[in-house]
Amino acid sequence: MGYTKKTIEEMDCMDDFFMNAVAEDPEVGEAFCRRLLSVLLRRDVGKIRVRVQHALQGETPERKGIRLDVEAEEPAEGEENRLERVYDIEPHLRNGVDLPRHNRFYQARIDSRHLERGTKDYSRLPDLYVITILNFDPFGYGRMMYTIENRCVEEGDLEYPDGLQFLYFYAGGKKGGSEEIGTLLRYLLNSREENAVDDATRELHGYVSRVKVKPEVKDRLMDFEEYVWMLKRETEKETAERVEKETAERVMRENTVENILELLEDYGEIPEDLRQGLAQIRDIDLLKRCLKFAGKVDSIEEYVVRCKELFSRELPQSALKGKNNSH
Repeated sequence: MGYTKKTIEEMDCMDDFFMNAVAEDPEVGEAFCRRLLSVLLRRDVGKIRVRVQHALQGETPERKGIRLDVEAEEPAEGEENRLERVYDIEPHLRNGVDLPRHNRFYQARIDSRHLERGTKDYSRLPDLYVITILNFDPFGYGRMMYTIENRCVEEGDLEYPDGLQFLYFYAGGKKGGSEEIGTLLRYLLNSREENAVDDATRELHGYVSRVKVKPEVKDRLMDFEEYVWMLKRETEKETAERVEKETAERVMRENTVENILELLEDYGEIPEDLRQGLAQIRDIDLLKRCLKFAGKVDSIEEYVVRCKELFSRELPQSALKGKNNSH
């Protein structure tokens, strides 16, 4: 999710920093998340353990990891070392992401750490709820919530209890959901006292208000903004360096092609498809080899033949057609 600079007083629960600040608060975090989940899932949620900005590294340094905004774990009743349910709560304000595949990847990384090596009883894998809260409609049906589950295509009535649900909540949705969910979503997007109009949102606003006045939260916001600023500077520097490199490579390619054409012009008119073919080559080393050929041939026809013999795999085929040209 993108970051827009705000004061702590201006922040809403959908702001990444502030959602994390409330969720991890030692005094109100668990109660806040439990009430939030209970409304969204329309059932009571028991005792939970909450973690924020929890990173799950890739299996190897080359593999992509993920960072969970808010993760809540609900232990199995009577079994302290076993989880009954896991909730991944992701406020998301940035459109343009392939959310189904994004969440599929998140689900795989979350599930992969909940069974120990050698475990054969897959029933011990906890239920997983990947909850995405949005200010835009992800699927375009105007629904307040979309519940996605695996199912059998051929037998619609076949139950497939794999314990996995993807839940998308759209704050502007009018279909489905409930009045309580709609009120909660509007409050999350605009976390002001005037939007706390029922028991759930008034309770949440009480937690939010307590966190907003804490000096340590304001201090962390300053550190967070400095981090974002440094990250932005690094990104801008990397972008500038990449653009500079790409520009230098493009100029070098263009100059090399121009030198090739200048040599070949001594032998007559250069076919347009040969010009276009040379312009399409991105490998500068290949272009340099083409330049050497241009200085060693006696005709354009011979140049095209040499290219066919040595670069048939690399050189665009349009450049290898050749035409009869006078010297």
